Amino acid sequence: MRRFHSPPQRGRRYIRRPGAYAVLVRGGDLLLTHQMTPKPEFQLPGGGIDPGESTLAALHREVGEETGWSLTGALRLGAYRRFTYMPEYDLWAEKICHIYLARPARRKGPPTEADHTAIWAPADLAIDLLASEGDADFVKKVFG
Repeated sequence: MRRFHSPPQRGRRYIRRPGAYAVLVRGGDLLLTHQMTPKPEFQLPGGGIDPGESTLAALHREVGEETGWSLTGALRLGAYRRFTYMPEYDLWAEKICHIYLARPARRKGPPTEADHTAIWAPADLAIDLLASEGDADFVKKVFG
């Protein structure tokens, strides 16, 4: 599995944290989430898979929480890993990021997750906005 960002730090213990994320395409635009805390950044909508939860169930739940949209037609594109500190959990994590291509189905309302805003961005701009190199790499693959 390809790794993005920094390699793991020697002597540091990382907790494996799987997550599911969506490349949500409508025409030439992508639905992103802008997260304000712990630091402002644009991300693919998605997040951690809870214990006992399936990857697809987590994808649907997280996209809904972070964007207010439901999704359809999820197709797994692949996965990547990154080693990072997650200040909101005070956790050093080995994030396993499962990436899906999907279509936004219906806007149910505003995001329910605090400090998140749903943003539509043209694909070429979205690639530059995304904070994660891994997320940007998958978006580049979708749009050639």
